[in-house]
Amino acid sequence: MSPGPFATEPGRRYPPGVCVDAVGANFSLFSRYATGVELLLYEGAHSPEPFQVIRLDPAVNQTFFSWHLRVVGLPAGVHFTWRLEGPNDPRGRGLRFDPRVELLDPCARAVNRAGWDRWRRRRVGILPHDSPRAVIVADEAYDWEGDTPLRLPAEDMIIYELHVGGFTRHPAAGVRHPGTFLGLIEKIPYLQSLGITHVELMPIMAFDEQDVPQGVHDLGLSNFWGYSTHSFFSPHPGYCVTPEAGTHRHEFRDLVKALHRAGIGVILDVVFNHTAEGGAEGPVLNFKGLGNESFYLLDSLDKSRYLDFTGCGHTVNANHPLVTRFIVDCLEYWVREMHVDGFRFDLASALARGEDGRPLHDPPVLWAIELSDVLAHTEIIAEAWDAAGLYQVGSFPGYRWMEWNGRYRDSVRRFVRGEGGLVGELASRIAGSSDLYQVNQRLPINSINFVTCHDGFTLWDLVSHERKHNRTNGEGSRDGNDENLSWNGGVEGETGDPLILALRRRQARNFMAILLLSQGVPMILAGDEVLRTQGGNNNAWCQDNPTGWFDWERVETQADMRRFVTGLVALRKRHPSLRRRRFLTGRPRVPGGSPDIEWQGPDGGPPDWNGAPGHCLAFTLAGLDPGEPDLHVMINMGAEGRSFRLPQRPDKLWGLVLDTGRDPAMAPVPPEEQIPIRRDGIYLEARTLIVLEGR
Repeated sequence: MSPGPFATEPGRRYPPGVCVDAVGANFSLFSRYATGVELLLYEGAHSPEPFQVIRLDPAVNQTFFSWHLRVVGLPAGVHFTWRLEGPNDPRGRGLRFDPRVELLDPCARAVNRAGWDRWRRRRVGILPHDSPRAVIVADEAYDWEGDTPLRLPAEDMIIYELHVGGFTRHPAAGVRHPGTFLGLIEKIPYLQSLGITHVELMPIMAFDEQDVPQGVHDLGLSNFWGYSTHSFFSPHPGYCVTPEAGTHRHEFRDLVKALHRAGIGVILDVVFNHTAEGGAEGPVLNFKGLGNESFYLLDSLDKSRYLDFTGCGHTVNANHPLVTRFIVDCLEYWVREMHVDGFRFDLASALARGEDGRPLHDPPVLWAIELSDVLAHTEIIAEAWDAAGLYQVGSFPGYRWMEWNGRYRDSVRRFVRGEGGLVGELASRIAGSSDLYQVNQRLPINSINFVTCHDGFTLWDLVSHERKHNRTNGEGSRDGNDENLSWNGGVEGETGDPLILALRRRQARNFMAILLLSQGVPMILAGDEVLRTQGGNNNAWCQDNPTGWFDWERVETQADMRRFVTGLVALRKRHPSLRRRRFLTGRPRVPGGSPDIEWQGPDGGPPDWNGAPGHCLAFTLAGLDPGEPDLHVMINMGAEGRSFRLPQRPDKLWGLVLDTGRDPAMAPVPPEEQIPIRRDGIYLEARTLIVLEGR
């Protein structure tokens, strides 16, 4: 039996969205140019018809640009949509009101995808009640058990980027609820064993899994990665066990609390540069039907055309005052109510553009994020470029902003694959990229160092493929980057040649060693520690299948690589000198002490910074804390072996920590297990890195 009908009251305009109290549920929706508004109430996600449709009276239910009402006695668990009337003038005013379309509340705390069929709408047009629906959730007293967001120093961070669904969906994961927040909780002991300090979760805000091109859809593939958000306050229902009951927030909070209990922070990959609504041919889900002219960047001469700096058909007008407020409110909500520790902003440079699309010197939204009191202790990380060529690595507006350092990735890839003349470039990246950050009064901790991420080859594919292999994506291999700066060791893809396989494993260790020995904040792609492969696919965004999943069988079959990575993480944690907050100077920290860093060539003299072929570099890193031993690192990425002269230590010896040339891998060893080096020099095989520790 349907509930209701429920009585209504005028309600209040603040806060936006739905707020449940002892009297009922207060609804508030922003729409500047709407002329008529209806609220549709459903028993559940699958109800074919609303049990009550409430038409708002502008004389009673409108204040300024907000439409509001209270539904007396309305309980949590009811589903709802909005329907708006207003001008439809895309070309002249940019308005796209359509009373046939039911809209999601942009501030909904929980949404469900049942009933929404993007492809049916494309085929037959808009049908009644074929939109996603929001769920009314009470502001329940969740028991955080004393949990608060973690506040780890940035210099101590080691980030692990993972996909919530793909991390536990493989049958070998052996979890009770694969592909969910609760499934990830079961794998926290594994995360702890790696020693990482933060997980960076690929998009977990509610997204449209059906947002794919026709050819991708025809193959039965979906938008797996989730860079197609439509509801920024709601955890993705596909990652929940019982979303129809509105448990989104509870399940996500359980994950955050469990990770914090394990000492692991939570960073969310957020997508504010575009939404699931796409360009002019995309569906109307919420923002287009509420305030298209405000929320998106439009061509000034023909406002039916969207300005596209994201490659997704449109760009969010992030620096419009109301949109800026929406974005900041959303971020503050996830910190205040969900206890997350940070955010990584997809294509963040798109957020630096003004209404005409040109970059702003001081973008209001970026400064509002930086200066928010609620976000003051939150990590904020920019992917400091967009799809239209705006590249801001090293110059992203603001001081607190960390950046995915694309220069680091490219320089390390080029050096490790054997390109010459890059000794000075590599040294700059290892030392924290002062050439990018120091000039703007920023620090090594502003640099997020990475060799691989979700976008591109995995580590094993990076050393196994020189070409992308994206045929199964259904886009004729047009998708994905064509220039990967990779090297396959002599054979493309799979091989049974033991020499090539040994070389690839060594190269993978070289990449990981350089990453964990560099100043700045390292980021590891989930699965690289067990040499996860995507078969050469460098854009697995639509591969919700074994190609895109973490294969848990490799935890055992590639145990030596996992030990190598966990040993590197332990080495980094053991040495504060690898985690400096300030830039290296090449001078002693105290009178009579050793320089904080000394760069050397193989002969022990100064490196040949600009010479060719230039495949070798060594450096001695002085201990930062009292009693911390020095480190000496030698790198030979050339095709021939080289002898390296060791720094002379009359009263001390060097101990061998790791040698990437050993296969099976020599995991980095603690001081008590190190082999002492009693000679003046050491021979490095081709494509090898060795680390020594003072004894």
